[in-house]
Amino acid sequence: MQKLEVLGANKLKGQINISGSKNASLPILASSLLSNKKIYLNNLPRVKDIETMINLLKSLGSKIEFKKKKVIIDNSNQKKNFASYNLVKTMRAGILVLGPLLAKFGNAKVSLPGGCAIGTRPIDIHLKALSKLGVKYKIIQGYVYATAPKGLIGSKINFPKISVGATENLIIAASFAKGTTILNNCAIEPEIKDLVNFLVKTGCNIKWTSKRSLRIIGVNKIKEVYYSVMFDRIEAGTYLVAGALTEGNLRIKNVIPKIIQTEINILKKIGSKINVKKDEIHIVGNKKIKSINIKTSPYPGFPTDLQAQIMVLLCKANKKSLIKEDIFENRFMHVGELNRMGAQISINGNKAIVEGNINFAAAELMATDLRASVSLILAALTAKGKSVINRIYHLDRGYENLEKKLRMVGAKIRRVY
Repeated sequence: MQKLEVLGANKLKGQINISGSKNASLPILASSLLSNKKIYLNNLPRVKDIETMINLLKSLGSKIEFKKKKVIIDNSNQKKNFASYNLVKTMRAGILVLGPLLAKFGNAKVSLPGGCAIGTRPIDIHLKALSKLGVKYKIIQGYVYATAPKGLIGSKINFPKISVGATENLIIAASFAKGTTILNNCAIEPEIKDLVNFLVKTGCNIKWTSKRSLRIIGVNKIKEVYYSVMFDRIEAGTYLVAGALTEGNLRIKNVIPKIIQTEINILKKIGSKINVKKDEIHIVGNKKIKSINIKTSPYPGFPTDLQAQIMVLLCKANKKSLIKEDIFENRFMHVGELNRMGAQISINGNKAIVEGNINFAAAELMATDLRASVSLILAALTAKGKSVINRIYHLDRGYENLEKKLRMVGAKIRRVY
């Protein structure tokens, strides 16, 4: 099994080019099922979750070419509506094919999803919302059997809580529903805005009517389109934390800084010097890191996908910090491994108390999920000696060329086979 070896205690210096967004690419790929025309997508990251989604689409009958960062999708002969467990089990986003399959065929059989072990992430919000569009469903032996006997019919839907996945699924499904659909209490993550922008470009009739409300008037066909996916804001945030953590001097390129203003503001409060240009963020880490209390929340709040990374940084702060995890339960699985490296972090329910002034010690470590795995690498970058991170297949699900990008800015990191 592959591992990463990290020799720590180097300051990172140089430029990192940010890849396209995994979390924007996945719903856009799923929504391509609506089309019988060719779809041309650019800036897709070469990560495992994207490969899995492409294999899922191929299993449904899509013809797909993936060259470098460009994907050409041809669904002119796509006729299958069964998404198997083998392809959906490793990735939560697999459930996103349910909406477009129902919109296209009126019925679908889709496995319940897998992915990182960071909480239940129930899909009942998806299913109850789809039922408002006329979908009838039952769950049998781990599969969702769903039908829309009269086709999808527009409706008013109020999400009981903010859900990124449910918002995406309903946007896609409602784009082909008869009549008008109103979605209230939508998630407004930039990746959802990217999905809407993509669908509008294909000819779908979708409009934001207020901060968290959408009006969608259904169409029955969409046109051929060329679209470039947005940058990966979580990857950008991860490398900004790496710069702050290692007293580094990094230029983070191919970004839209205003999209991650919350993260920039927090890093400034902690003590980093940050300058922003049109598509670039320049960060210089400070030896003195200030403590801060952070709560994860839906966009534009602080993202749960950066919680593990910021926790590593706060271990180096001048005093105690508090992190409250308000999105997922069970998302402190990295804490045990960080404590093995010398951190002093205690958990109380959804709160983590992070003691400051820690010098990490190198260790052999085990990744538990995608973002936890990168937090261990960040800690290893500051620890004197050699750390080994096992189970890095989690990392490969969401970070493109991570060790290569880190090596280019001075990290001593290598993959061991």
